[in-house]
Amino acid sequence: MMDFSFQWLLLGLPLAFALGWLASRLDLRQMKREEQASPKAYFKGLNLLLNEQPDKAIDAFIEAVQADPDTSDLHFALGNLFRRRGEYERAIRVHQHLLARGDLPRAERERAQYALAQDFLKAGLFDRAEAAFAALEGTAFATDARLALLTLYERTRDWPAAIECARRLEQAGAGSFAGRIAHYCCELAVEADARGQAEEAEAELARAREAAPQAARPLILAGQRLARAGRHEQALQTWRELQAVQPAAFSLIADDYARSAVAAHEEAEALAQLAQLYERAPSVDVLQAQDRLTPDAGQRRARMLAHLQQQPSLSAALGLLQERLNTDRPLELRELESLQQAIGTAAKPLQRYRCAACGFEAQRYFWQCPGCQGWDTYPPRRLEDL
Repeated sequence: MMDFSFQWLLLGLPLAFALGWLASRLDLRQMKREEQASPKAYFKGLNLLLNEQPDKAIDAFIEAVQADPDTSDLHFALGNLFRRRGEYERAIRVHQHLLARGDLPRAERERAQYALAQDFLKAGLFDRAEAAFAALEGTAFATDARLALLTLYERTRDWPAAIECARRLEQAGAGSFAGRIAHYCCELAVEADARGQAEEAEAELARAREAAPQAARPLILAGQRLARAGRHEQALQTWRELQAVQPAAFSLIADDYARSAVAAHEEAEALAQLAQLYERAPSVDVLQAQDRLTPDAGQRRARMLAHLQQQPSLSAALGLLQERLNTDRPLELRELESLQQAIGTAAKPLQRYRCAACGFEAQRYFWQCPGCQGWDTYPPRRLEDL
């Protein structure tokens, strides 16, 4: 009996070894087939994507995912494609499927969470997007999530949350958000004024100036509030501060400045200030503010002509024509030449043909567009005739 068992053992060992070797070879072949099938479908999808065939690329990626459902990179590629195509529900399902996997590594789980939050944001599901981004706190995507949240709060006009988010970004070393914080405070001030809460509006403007002392908008709003309240002297003082810190933005309230100067009987000083500003940064707005403070029509007309000669524009040409209508003196030759130059300069961009397919503009008509190579894509009319 011992001899019989030993003989069978001697015969069984080689047989077991042979069966094991055969099984391992079959497994290796199967693995190679699967590995070859998955990359082939994946690279096919990439090729279609590069050739701007997103529909076929999606089909190829779906095929790749079905061949290898455990590959997270394929899921990410497919989800991103769905999002780019505007198929947000399908993108959400792909990324939710990834998050439902228990074997997903932590880094991949955080990546899937960030992708899902982006899906919600693009889909307009702001509540779910906010919760998804908030879940990324303390992860490698924390800064990106906060930046996305800041955009979300701006779109929903949740200014207190935007201020808090911007400050947390600054604390995390993501850069300075002082200018944006100042804008958020200004938005709160405008809303407070609309509700009739003047003290709250004034406090928000103070916060805006504290956040960004060099910002133009808080000074502009503060001066306009003072002017509406009839406190023109203080409004002028506020706007002179604006002229010192942000002279380029002064043109936005140049007319308001002139009106307050008239109301405060400070025309001479305001006119001198505007003249200095015009020398540094010529603009039609500052010029028109000067005209409001200049009673002499001849001076206004001469000033407008000088501006028109230096900066030919339709606004300046219109101003000169209006001055001509206010006086009996006809236009002189140099005034007519300046008007011709201004109108010609303004009309030149409109004397073009524009391709209806790609928007390429040209001075002459093309049967084949030089931009997109399309045929008969130019309407036979210039832009000024459309």
